[in-house]
Amino acid sequence: MINLFNVNDYVIDTAILGNHLHGGVVEEFENSFASYVGAKYACSLSSATNAIFLSLLNEDVEIKIPSIIPPVVLNAIINSGNAYSFTDNIDWVGTSYTLHDFGDYKIIDSAQRVDRNQYRNEANDSDVMIFSFYPTKPVGSIDGGIIVSNDYEKISWFKEASLNGMCNSQNNWDRRIKFPGWKMYMNSVQADIALRNLKKLDDKKNSLEEICETYNEYFCLHNTSHHLYRINIKNRKEFMIRMQESGIMCGIHYAATHLNPVYATSSCVSFLKKSEKCHDETVSIPYHEMLNKQNIDRILELTKQFAVMADD
Repeated sequence: MINLFNVNDYVIDTAILGNHLHGGVVEEFENSFASYVGAKYACSLSSATNAIFLSLLNEDVEIKIPSIIPPVVLNAIINSGNAYSFTDNIDWVGTSYTLHDFGDYKIIDSAQRVDRNQYRNEANDSDVMIFSFYPTKPVGSIDGGIIVSNDYEKISWFKEASLNGMCNSQNNWDRRIKFPGWKMYMNSVQADIALRNLKKLDDKKNSLEEICETYNEYFCLHNTSHHLYRINIKNRKEFMIRMQESGIMCGIHYAATHLNPVYATSSCVSFLKKSEKCHDETVSIPYHEMLNKQNIDRILELTKQFAVMADD
């Protein structure tokens, strides 16, 4: 089977992780990741969804969100006490976008993209940037997320809020409760795996760029993502079944959430044409660093055989 993603297979010696769930490897990973993206400070969490939740907690704003989005983002917006409306942005998928601009700072959702010096090149000192370590993401782990910023006060609050509302003392017994917080911190196992994958990221991206170039030439596209490679197929259901029967896994990224009755609002009318087209036609084909030339040739051969390509 040619898998849609590659998830590295690691053996973890839990004896070296210490007796705390949030041991020294967590701080090592935070420092390494912040350095990679060019930020001064970082707070790691159990998931990127929790990072979004904390970053929007009780802000009482309306978040304009792409309809083509994982529903967990909408859940975080709703559960943090904010309103939402939908946009027809489908181009963010596989990269990053501004979740909300407060005027004096922005929240940037980069759950599907990790670039060297990304924060330094694209953010202001007061901005916060959120990344995901879901197993299939550019830096995978057993889920997990991180918030980076050059704003020390913001990151300090995130650390306290995600550590049960406790002050972030090095000595666990010296920590005192400052407010009722949440158990949302990254654990040592998550950090250990994420750190290993961060060290492999540059080599992984070099491989993906070669694959992306081959795909782009074949499909006459200009994709740049290091996470997903999507194409539009008119006969998507039949295509995915026949590809799976032939040993190739494909996926859908993503459904249009404004069409889901759970998230539909009174303002949801059929005006998000690009999102609705994507909802019906988008397919992600295998795209990971372990694909070899034989795999790629097979994927393209069967795509040509089974797919009725949609118009751009």
